[in-house]
Amino acid sequence: MLFNSYEFIFGFVPVTLAGFLALGAGSRAWALRWLILASLLFYAWWRPLNVLIIAPSIVINFLLARALQRLGDSQRQRHAATAILVLGILFNVAFLGYFKYIDFARTAINDAFGTNLVLTHIILPLGISFITFQKIAFLIDIYAKRVTSFTLQDYCLFVLFFPQLIAGPIVHYREMMPQFQSAPCRFDKQNVAVGLTLFLFGLFKKAVLADSIAPHVSLIYEHAAAGGGTSFFLAWMAAVGFTLQVYFDFSGYSDMALGLARLFGIRLPANFYSPLRASSIIDFWLHWHMTLTRFLTAYVFNPLMLALTRRRLALRESVLKGPNTTLWAFVVLLMFPLVLTMFISGVWHGAGYTFLVFGLLHGFYLTINHGWRLWGMKLWSDRGAYLRIMNPVGFMLTFVSVAVAMVFFRSSTTGSAIDLVKGMVGLNGVTLPSAVFRRLGPLADWLHGAGIGPQLWGGEDFLALAMWIPILMFLVLVFPNTLQILARYEPALGVKADALGTIKFARVFEWRPSLPWAFGMSVIAATGILFLGGPSEFLYWQF
Repeated sequence: MLFNSYEFIFGFVPVTLAGFLALGAGSRAWALRWLILASLLFYAWWRPLNVLIIAPSIVINFLLARALQRLGDSQRQRHAATAILVLGILFNVAFLGYFKYIDFARTAINDAFGTNLVLTHIILPLGISFITFQKIAFLIDIYAKRVTSFTLQDYCLFVLFFPQLIAGPIVHYREMMPQFQSAPCRFDKQNVAVGLTLFLFGLFKKAVLADSIAPHVSLIYEHAAAGGGTSFFLAWMAAVGFTLQVYFDFSGYSDMALGLARLFGIRLPANFYSPLRASSIIDFWLHWHMTLTRFLTAYVFNPLMLALTRRRLALRESVLKGPNTTLWAFVVLLMFPLVLTMFISGVWHGAGYTFLVFGLLHGFYLTINHGWRLWGMKLWSDRGAYLRIMNPVGFMLTFVSVAVAMVFFRSSTTGSAIDLVKGMVGLNGVTLPSAVFRRLGPLADWLHGAGIGPQLWGGEDFLALAMWIPILMFLVLVFPNTLQILARYEPALGVKADALGTIKFARVFEWRPSLPWAFGMSVIAATGILFLGGPSEFLYWQF
């Protein structure tokens, strides 16, 4: 069941919370067991077969973690632990690969060698990518002795906790279990107020903002896939429109997940923190899908870069030395790990050529950004002048780069993505929908003379996007984000009370338990609920 569904909002959540609080009055252990059972029901609701598919994986990972936990620090036992860890990682990657990538692998083989392998269309368990990364991180933490004790109940609660089960955030055992073990499992008015506020903000973002722009964006992508030739303005509207759609979609989901967890007294880590305001692609990834960035940095990029650095030191070859870094050292120690890490990110997001391009694009973006930080900034002696000029320039470059990559993320085929990118640079011509062109009066003649002509398709969607894109950009760039508004109450792990400090007129937006805020949230709740019922699906649930 979706977070933005009537059965979830008015059925599952009230019953689950009521049972948790009732049992918590007598026993924390039974309240937590109730959470596990409710999470299994939540996971099975969509398709009961999901539980039968994912349960063996959970059991096998638990047994592997137990085996790692029991091994000591002797050399022989560390070798055994390494073997078990490698086996666990391979099992999880193979499990994910079979369900998510087997058909794509067969398609790639057919395309490359002209074979005729049959696609099996295997059922993809919900949230398998998030669950798999979480289990791999747990095994690595056990191996590294960052987690030393756990029970089956603790492990099931960590893996299955329903607010973060399907689409994250990707959490660590050591940041979650202390909270469950100390949770009072009793009614707390602050937790309920903050949790409901977060959930309602997220519902509004998803149901009102993301779902309102989605149909108009989708029609342009469908047009590109069907016939191509998407012109300049529509191509840019598709790119920017989808960037805003996916932002409010996933940001809305993340707020709802944070709010649901807070109802039970649990703080999840932040996943979004105004990434579209970033003035560099490095800054963008520090604020977009933050827990995925954290996972890839800690478990892919850092180990790979450190291993390559040790190897080069052993061979007495140059390593990273700030502005004095050699080009080859930069390629080996920064560019290669970055591109590989983002390639994995692209593969993780989806089984298709477009996702591979999405990941590789971001890998090269990050490489260029790191190269600029090493060598380009040396051209500026005045730090203040650099920031005054490069912050706005960096913002524009980052936003355009992200929008271009999002075209590949959204497109159903590489052909339609390339068509849209060609449209963005003007290779498909510059046109306006006929319905718009006719309303321009004398200006239409001037535009026609400038080479801008009418086209028969896209009038209503053009006008709708012309309205929605400025509204959403205004919300993104001017207003504080949800975590800043609720910062006084630590809405997510690590978000501190001073988070509003850099926002103009910050205190006007600061949430507090008051009648004006109660009225405002009632309006937001009513609006969000009124928008339920239409076609809607969280984009990240497919991962």
